[in-house]
Amino acid sequence: MTSYQGTAQMSEEATVTSTVVLVGAPNVGKSLLFHRLTGTYVTVSNYPGTTIEVARGTVDLSPGPLTPSFPLRGEGTGVRVQVLDTPGLRSLLPITEEEEITKEILLRDDVAVIVHVVDAKDLERSLALTLQLMELGPPVVLVLNMIDEAHKVGLEIDRRALQEQLNIPVVLTSALANHGIGELKKAIARALQSTSQARRSRNFSLDDVIEMHRRARAIASAVLRYTRTPSPSWSERISQLTLNPVTGGIVLALVLWGLYEFVGVFGAQTAVGFLEETIFEGHINPWVTQLVQTLLPWTWAHDLLVGEYGIFTLGLRYAIAIILPIVTTFFLAFALIEDSGYLPRLAMLIDKLFKMIGLSGRAVIPIVLGFGCDTMATLVTRTLETRREKLIATLLLALAIPCSAQLGVILGLLAGNSLAVGIWAGVIALNFVLIGFLTARLLPGERSLFYIEIPPLRWPSPSNVLVKTYTRVRWYLREILPFFLIASVVIWLGQITHVFEVFVNALAVVVQAIGLPQGAAVAFLFGFFRRDYGAAGLYDLHDAGALSGVSLVVASVTLTLFVPCIAQFMITAKERGWKTAIAMAAFIFPYAFFVGWLVHLVLTMLGVWL
Repeated sequence: MTSYQGTAQMSEEATVTSTVVLVGAPNVGKSLLFHRLTGTYVTVSNYPGTTIEVARGTVDLSPGPLTPSFPLRGEGTGVRVQVLDTPGLRSLLPITEEEEITKEILLRDDVAVIVHVVDAKDLERSLALTLQLMELGPPVVLVLNMIDEAHKVGLEIDRRALQEQLNIPVVLTSALANHGIGELKKAIARALQSTSQARRSRNFSLDDVIEMHRRARAIASAVLRYTRTPSPSWSERISQLTLNPVTGGIVLALVLWGLYEFVGVFGAQTAVGFLEETIFEGHINPWVTQLVQTLLPWTWAHDLLVGEYGIFTLGLRYAIAIILPIVTTFFLAFALIEDSGYLPRLAMLIDKLFKMIGLSGRAVIPIVLGFGCDTMATLVTRTLETRREKLIATLLLALAIPCSAQLGVILGLLAGNSLAVGIWAGVIALNFVLIGFLTARLLPGERSLFYIEIPPLRWPSPSNVLVKTYTRVRWYLREILPFFLIASVVIWLGQITHVFEVFVNALAVVVQAIGLPQGAAVAFLFGFFRRDYGAAGLYDLHDAGALSGVSLVVASVTLTLFVPCIAQFMITAKERGWKTAIAMAAFIFPYAFFVGWLVHLVLTMLGVWL
């Protein structure tokens, strides 16, 4: 068993000797509690399903001078135990893939303690799972998190009575306020020294679970009481407005307008303009170009590093000066929305609409994220429950969701012509719904269930928001930045081997068939490497007078639907497999040009002038 010695502090020689598993339904603050225990950050979200992968960290359980009640024994300088933060679990009769993963972890032989984290306001529903976990064998510690929220609504919990009913430790915490963490560590340390029951790889029947729910109601009625009659708070009143179809639509419109102003205007225009024009074009690029040309005598090296499509002048500039400010502002805005508790309400609001296209309200996260970065959104499709839903969401992201960089460029192209913007947006929205509707009916597989815990609306925590934003920006720099550099090398190779000329000539036939000039082929080809780069190529054609209003709309529609950028394609291959990624691209490529041809035909037949 785990051993301690006196009050010695943790030393560098401390070893990881046991595994503690954090378990709980989505949206109970489990990931933030994990962060408080271990200091290792996992995305903390008010939206169910954010913790997709099993996160690992360690916690120092060495007793301090104020904990003489620890049953200390043995030798050693300290103990550091491994903590696993598992995907959301509601019952040991798993329904989703996430619950299957968590159950498998709980049945492992190395699990020493199970920490069941519940929302204190939802104790009655959560106790049934506590009773199931107690049957598995390892000691269980019950954590009543968000206890401050329970007190705000007048809910009091008799902890001593609850401990007597269950015969397990019960700890009151508020992970957000960093309250009760020390007591939780003590409870885990004591549980590690308790005698575990024989492990049981038990499969619960439905009758077992029903009986445990009955027992849970009886226990809850004995330990819960309200000190006052709950009255709707301001957050509850606003919550009802967000869930109402009419007022909820208004709130959503305001949220989207705020996102556009902050991400689309400030991020994609102001911040990008400063970084690209002032910093990179004005200082960095000239300095790097001069340095490379001075140090390296080879022309091919100049082209590779600082040429038109060079690693520094294209890859790094795009990644840092153009995309980074856009995704950073989006991450920041999204973290504010996420931490406020609005996303689950948005999911409830649009669940019926999404079911028409084979998705549930849970898909709102990757779809909304797609307007920031489709590559990141494709990764987030892991949160969806079934393979079928993941495939549909991935296809729709690749087809009909423009990333913020591409969206900003296209809106800039169509600026000042509301009819052109309306036609473009209408065609893209129609294709989103149509392809989703058809795919949902053609694609075999299990339809997803939708259930969700609604957290209280609250003011976002500045520290949470900043940590989330920092973590996601770090992810972008670590995971996505290399794709930009690789794309630059690929473009350079395509240029010097003249392979691109072959593709451009082939594309020229197709773009001319939909009423576009031959030069648009270059924009489409480079759009595969960066969507917004392809859209930017349309600027040159427009400035040169090669695109009329109609052809500009046709080009914008086609480019939006065009195959995803190379970074998104690679992530799709990683998440869904190469066959699926190639199959999606093989469908999207001809479909995008077919829709472009159809839009050109209809506008021409109707005699529309833009």
